[in-house]
This record gives sequence, structure tokens and C-alpha cells, in this order.
Amino acid sequence: MRNHNTRFLLVPGVLAILTGVFSCLSLAQVPPRVFDWVPSHDENVRLDPANYHTGETYHVGVYGAKNHVDIKAEAPVTIFMTPADAWNQALQQPETMARLPQSCPAEHVTETTYVCNMPPGELIMVIRDERNDPDAAVFAGLGAVLNPNDQTQRAIGEGIATVFTGGGAAARRFKAPNNLHIQYYNWNCVQNCIQPEFRWMNQVKEKYQLTSFLKVYGGFQPDHDGEQVSIKIKSPVPMVVAMLPSPVADQLHSQPAALESALEKASCQQRGVASLQFQCTFNLADGPQSLIVAPEAGTDVPRKKKAEIEMLAARCVENCQVLETAKQ
Repeated sequence: MRNHNTRFLLVPGVLAILTGVFSCLSLAQVPPRVFDWVPSHDENVRLDPANYHTGETYHVGVYGAKNHVDIKAEAPVTIFMTPADAWNQALQQPETMARLPQSCPAEHVTETTYVCNMPPGELIMVIRDERNDPDAAVFAGLGAVLNPNDQTQRAIGEGIATVFTGGGAAARRFKAPNNLHIQYYNWNCVQNCIQPEFRWMNQVKEKYQLTSFLKVYGGFQPDHDGEQVSIKIKSPVPMVVAMLPSPVADQLHSQPAALESALEKASCQQRGVASLQFQCTFNLADGPQSLIVAPEAGTDVPRKKKAEIEMLAARCVENCQVLETAKQ
């Protein structure tokens, strides 16, 4: 049985979800990553009439994936994708080779960029020389990989094909050789690949006994433009929750009547909420901020009841110098 190169694919356009760490949080000043097909490895293959060659094996996830391969041949070939288990079964029963299931078939190819939107599963790229072999009743065999420095693990059936090595002479004689060059590509980042990464970090987390007095949590200073904060409130009574400049919030203890006028200028606030989670964005120029929480005016505050308040900030934890470079 033959072993092949295997490749695990990330689908172009599908986002990978990472727990706890994320990047590019609405930071318009940081250019986004740019992706493209980048040459990876190649191989040179020789086929006799009606020979088969198997290239990469692709392990495709549930969302599907796309491959991208340049193929150039001296004589026409047919290219298709087939399930790995079907191919391995056909090697054991060569009479079934002509009935292999085919995805993305491309016929009469001498030079092409072969692209296939592959379904989920383990798929092998198969190339068949289209020339007839009058001496082969069912299966003419496999081609040979010519790359002298090929490091891939290819266990090719003994007596069917030969892998040529550095200075040795070819052990197999070809009747009518068809030489192919196969260039594989990976979907990789090509520009702006280093991006800042952010992690949600707790700034405030408290479960406290409700009173009619205002609670002020100070000490939040944005560390970059576009920094997001996430605020969560859970209370048995309607609450006012807001982020205010710290100098303004500090005056509210001595001047509680100034709360309403302060809220008129606050863009980050929620009124009359008992259970809610919301986000706000701050820039460096906004300066120090404080979180304020209080029952809405005129609310009867029950005795021995508690409210929960939590605030997280998206702090830069990796590649933070990119933020400064983009700003400049």
C-alpha cells in the first residue's frame, strides 16, 4: 500500500476562533492581514501511457477547503480528487480503478492551475496519463517521482514504480515518458502578518450589597486607541451604569446632584438596566475613566439584596509595537 504526503487545511475566508486571545479589534489604524497563494514544494513525475500518479493528500474540515496546484505535462493528463479510502481500495482491486469517484475532474490538461473546492474528508489528488496502453488490460501502473532531493515519505509499490535518487541510474525503463512538473501552494499571509493581539482582562469584579449610594470604580486608563471595554451588570432593581472621566466621577460623591448633567455628556452608559452586558470603545485622548453604578433615582432599594458588576478591558498582550507604528 502507498503512503502519501498529507496536508491539513485552513479554509481561505474562514476565521479561526481562539479561546481568550484575539486580534484586530476594530483597530482601523492597523492594516489588516493580506493572504495569497504562496509556492510551497514541487515535484517532477514521469508517466508511461495510462499510468497514474497520486499527489497530496488533503484532510479537509467540515467547512470544506480549496487547493491550488500548477501542473505542466508534456502529454495530456486527467486530474481529479478522490477519497483516500477509495484509492487505497482500488490499489488492492485494480479492476475498480476506472470507477474511482471523482471530484473536480479536469481532462486533456497539458498546463493548468488546478483548483478544487473540496468537500469534507480525506482526499487524494490523482493524475492519469490519457494515452492508451495496448499492453495494459486493466491497470497500467503508477508513475515515478524523479525529484532527487525529495524528502517526502513515499512508499511506492515495488515493481510498479521507482523513486530515483541522487546519482543512481533509473531502474525503470519508460516506453514513452510523459514528464510532469507539479507545483503546490499554501494559503498564507503575505502582508501585515504581524498583528497586535489582545486579551480580555478583569478591571472590576464585585458582588456587593445594594444601597442607594453611587458606586465609583476608578483607575481605568486606555492603553491604546480603540480599546474596548465590556461591562456586565446584574441587579434586582433598575440601575444606571456609565463610564465617566475620572475627574468628573470623583466629584459626584460630594455633588450627587451633578450626576444627570454628567451623564448627558457620557457616550458609554446604560439606563434602567437590571441584567445586561454591553461594550464601549475608548482612545488614549479620553484619559483616565471611572465606572459608576447606582440604582435609578426613585427606586426602592430592597434590603439585603446584592448586585453584581464586572468590567473587562481588551489589553494588548503581543506585538503591541505595531499599534505605535500604525499610529505614526
